Amino acid sequence: MIECKNIGKVYINGEMETVALKNINFKINDGEFVAIMGPSGSGKSTLMHIIGCLDTPTSGKYLIDGHDVSDFSDDELAKIRSEKIGFVFQAFNLLPRVSVIKNVSLPLVYASVEKEKRMEAAKIALTESAFPENFWHHLPNQLSGGMMQRVAIARALVNNPSLILADEPTGNLDTKTGEIVLQTFQKLHKEQGHTIVMITHEPHIAEHAERIIHIKDGEIISDEKVKNRIITK
Repeated sequence: MIECKNIGKVYINGEMETVALKNINFKINDGEFVAIMGPSGSGKSTLMHIIGCLDTPTSGKYLIDGHDVSDFSDDELAKIRSEKIGFVFQAFNLLPRVSVIKNVSLPLVYASVEKEKRMEAAKIALTESAFPENFWHHLPNQLSGGMMQRVAIARALVNNPSLILADEPTGNLDTKTGEIVLQTFQKLHKEQGHTIVMITHEPHIAEHAERIIHIKDGEIISDEKVKNRIITK
C-alpha cells in the first residue's frame, strides 16, 4: 500500500537549509498496523505529512496504492487525501456547534455525497468505532476526551479509506482513556482489516502496533516487529 523510496526533505529559509528527512526507505502492506516513533524534532511529523499527502518530498519517491504521488499537484494530492486517507489528529478537530453524526459525515459533504447516503455512512462509521448510539446527536462539548477521539476515528472511517493515519491520537487523553482509543484501533485492525499508521513519541503507545519504525534525526534507525505487543482488552 505505502512505499517510500529514498525520501529526503529539505526546508529552505533564505540561505538556511534544514534537512528534515534523509534516505527514508520502507514499505507498509495492506492490513498492517505500524507505529512511527521518534522524539520531538526527529522528522516523524514531516514524514507523516508526506505519508498523508499533505506535503511532497524534496527527493525520492512516495507511492500509495501503487501511485507515485511525489510530483502530484495540490489538487491531485487533495483527491488522494479525500479518497484514500482518513486522518485522526491529537486535537480531535471537531466542529463545536455541529452534532456528532454531522461531524462524522463532513468528509462526504466535501465529496458531494447526497445527504441520505452521508448519514448512512456516518452511522456505519460510528458503529465501527464503538461510539454509543445515544450520543450521536450530542455536541462535542458534551463528550469526554475519549469519546471525542472516537468521533474523530469514525470521521476518518466514513469515506472507507485505504489508510488511517493517526497523529499522536492519545496525546490529549489520560492513560485509561488513551487505552480505550488504542483498543478501538486494534479492533478496527483485527476485525475490519484497516491499515493503520500511528505517529507517536511514546514507546508504550507504539507497542500497541504490530511493527515500529523508529526515526531519529531524520533517519530510520530501526524497523522491527513488536516482540511483546500490548493487546488492550
